[in-house]
Amino acid sequence: MPELPEVEVVRRGLERWVAGRTAGEVEVLHPRAVRRHLAGGVDFAARLTGARFGTAMRRGKYLWVPLDEAAAAGSLLGHLGMSGQLLVQPEGAPDEKHLRIRIRFADAVGTELRFVDQRTFGGLSLHENTPDGLPDIIAHIARDPLDPAFDDAAFHTALRLRRTTVKRALLDQSLISGVGNIYADEALWRARLHYDRPTATLTRPKSAELLGHVRDVMNAALAQGGTSFDSLYVNVNGESGYFDRSLDAYGREGEPCHRCGTPMARRPWMNRSSYYCPRCQRPPRVRP
Repeated sequence: MPELPEVEVVRRGLERWVAGRTAGEVEVLHPRAVRRHLAGGVDFAARLTGARFGTAMRRGKYLWVPLDEAAAAGSLLGHLGMSGQLLVQPEGAPDEKHLRIRIRFADAVGTELRFVDQRTFGGLSLHENTPDGLPDIIAHIARDPLDPAFDDAAFHTALRLRRTTVKRALLDQSLISGVGNIYADEALWRARLHYDRPTATLTRPKSAELLGHVRDVMNAALAQGGTSFDSLYVNVNGESGYFDRSLDAYGREGEPCHRCGTPMARRPWMNRSSYYCPRCQRPPRVRP
């Protein structure tokens, strides 16, 4: 699933190509693509047609585009799931094999917005906004570490109180949003922390160091357009990111640690995998 850097790259593309434009014609080509819009595809298309798009916004892995008052809902929410793509394509370009939604614009720019999703885990939906401007369905999502309003001190306190392990905490979107499996492994490697380290054992300086590494790795990924392991993650122009070439932990099982040379290890973890250095990231001691 795309994480914060990948979603932010898509948001920036939408900001450039979609903001200020008006939806002229909306086609829903697969019902699963609007399954979170409970009124169905016909209602989704009717309510979105004629709406003017504002500046795209993001919280964690979710992105949305505010709509003007002519629309019956406050925002168009997008969730990319495992393979969703929001593409800005020239009108008349061949349809993608897994095209799910097409939004044509009521102007003469000559481009249209397409939602393409091979595995149909993602989708688009319309939602009312909270007073804070969030689509109501994601009001529970915490701020992300690149948000200027993120509260570092509150994060440390919550981390200590969770009584869980550090990687589980990083993936808890109600505590800190936008971090997924890839960037959690990268930040933990940089902080020399084992993924099963209890959060209650983290000092304030150590949690501050970890948070700094989370931000550093995400900013580095943003600078390279995100991480692409296959053709499923692309930006709105269909281009892949290149941060996978700079990874220190994720996907490097058996390769030498970039810090100490020890072969990197992989362990099954919550239906995923955790990648770490057995020497640099010692497992926590088991208390008798």
